[in-house]
Amino acid sequence: MFNAAFFKTFITLVETGSFTHTAKQLGMTQPGVSQHVRKLEDYFAVPLLARKGKRFELTEAGRQVYDYALRLFAEHDQFRSTLEQELVEGGECRLSSIETLGILFYPFALGYLKNHPRLRLHLTFASSQQALEALRNRQIDLALVSQQEKHPELDFELYLQESLAVVVPADFQGSSLQELLSLGFIGHEEGQSQASKWLASNFPSEYRGLHQLTQRSYVNQVHLALDAVARGLGFTVLPRSVWEASPWQQQTREWYLGEEVSWPVYRVRRSKEQLAERYQHLLDEYLHWRQGTSSRGAETEPQAPLR
Repeated sequence: MFNAAFFKTFITLVETGSFTHTAKQLGMTQPGVSQHVRKLEDYFAVPLLARKGKRFELTEAGRQVYDYALRLFAEHDQFRSTLEQELVEGGECRLSSIETLGILFYPFALGYLKNHPRLRLHLTFASSQQALEALRNRQIDLALVSQQEKHPELDFELYLQESLAVVVPADFQGSSLQELLSLGFIGHEEGQSQASKWLASNFPSEYRGLHQLTQRSYVNQVHLALDAVARGLGFTVLPRSVWEASPWQQQTREWYLGEEVSWPVYRVRRSKEQLAERYQHLLDEYLHWRQGTSSRGAETEPQAPLR
């Protein structure tokens, strides 16, 4: 029977020249070392050692088996190294993301792919519920969502906290909740939920619910909501990072009251399934970029954000 342990024992024996030293180095007994050598001799059906008392010399077959064993372990180490690298830098990442994160994540990922040519990315923008459904159906391997739920098949982990911003037309001079609401609301996929959370935190006694919002316009692409705000059609609430990366900053401004409100993003995978290392590496690098540190594997700026 082929057994890598037998070859490892044989290599160690040849290099130490001693059954005693081999047993000590490998944590074996001397009879155990002898048994491994006999197993190899039985496997190849030739003697590998010419024993002379307590000493031995390699037979011609023994020298060839030793050389073969060295090549075998060298190829194994090279394959293992290549496989580990492939798990990080190669293969396909299949994930789905809420758009308020994905709108920045995708341009970053394009720069990341440029530096990892063996990596492939399949990214879809979806609502939290759609992303979780795709994960359960094995259409993707990872979901980035804003809603956490208890589910026996899914594991949720907080990935990051997005700071929310109220964005108004640049010439808006109002300072009260009523003046803000009078603008009308520009909705997007998660706009109402994000607006409700921000308003409830900043106006706990005045804000009573979504019925106070008059939706002037709705678009399911979050960055385009800023186009409507830039035209003076209303206000919106979205992650500050989306506004800061948009081309509409000159025509809009943040209506800041001082009470910081965050929006969670969770990374979700199927329970009891280990994701390939390439997913962890990609997500870690995105966080490093978001935090303003230099990334090891991606360009320092996203490519053409939101244009």
